[in-house]
Amino acid sequence: MLIDQAKIHVTAGDGGNGCTSFYRDRRVRKGKPNGGDGGDGGNVIFKVDKNIHTLLDFQYKRHFKAGRGGHGGSNNKKGERGENSYIRIPAGTVITDATTELVIRDMAHDGEEVIAAVGGKYGKGNTRKRDATPGEKGEEKELFLELKLIADVGIIGYPNVGKSTLISRISSAKSKIADYPFTTKAPSLGIVRMYEGDLTFADMPGLIEGAHSGRGLGDKFLRHIERTKILLHMVDTAALEGRDPYNDYLSINKELSLYGAHLEKKAQIVACNKMDLVDSKGNLDIFRKKIDKKIFPISAVTGEGIKELLNEIWRISTER
Repeated sequence: MLIDQAKIHVTAGDGGNGCTSFYRDRRVRKGKPNGGDGGDGGNVIFKVDKNIHTLLDFQYKRHFKAGRGGHGGSNNKKGERGENSYIRIPAGTVITDATTELVIRDMAHDGEEVIAAVGGKYGKGNTRKRDATPGEKGEEKELFLELKLIADVGIIGYPNVGKSTLISRISSAKSKIADYPFTTKAPSLGIVRMYEGDLTFADMPGLIEGAHSGRGLGDKFLRHIERTKILLHMVDTAALEGRDPYNDYLSINKELSLYGAHLEKKAQIVACNKMDLVDSKGNLDIFRKKIDKKIFPISAVTGEGIKELLNEIWRISTER
């Protein structure tokens, strides 16, 4: 299950207090101030970890707190800095301040870090011939995390057009496959080894009319398409669901355009699936006459046309 949203509370560490202390001995009766400064509070830091793929952990732990700075001591002893709190997240996570709705950072690369809450500044000791000061409070924030998958290719289309079957054939990913709509409830990733590298495919749950406004959870799925380089638009050429392949094609592209984020401008490859079935050839001929672009007839079940399709995807991906 892909968990792609979470709301958490983070608190940076408070700064340590400055110390009030005076040095005295037989010769120094009045006392010389020697109170040390406190330590800064720890920061709350997000770090991208390539081994993490969902926001599932944040469903169980929602509060994170960094360490407090140590208090200053006598003999000008400075307090230790508070321990930072590191929060590991998957690549593709957008961190937003839930109060101001301002984006703090879009985290896209493995190892990338960002300080989301800054620790409080240390309090000063009385060595400066003035009263010691307390440490400042650390920042405290409500944050909204949203995961947008990063993939080379996003597979789109109506429910039950064969997206899961295709990704199961070309990669090691195994999506649930059945003869009813909405089998895929969340996007899944598959890696395809090509000539000089890998391609990452994202199997998107089926889209329907009204997806851009949330129908069928479509808006939640469409946001994962934002980061893909190429869209692989699969059409059910056999028309097993009683829909017209051309109308399906137009409807999905309309949803991309209405959603925004310039999804309709992404490179798009059209694959007419289920060519192993009886009615597909006639429907393909009609579809070709209406679409002014190259079409790849395939069968995700038998493997027909898959090699040619992957070669075209690889060619386009290397040009971008």
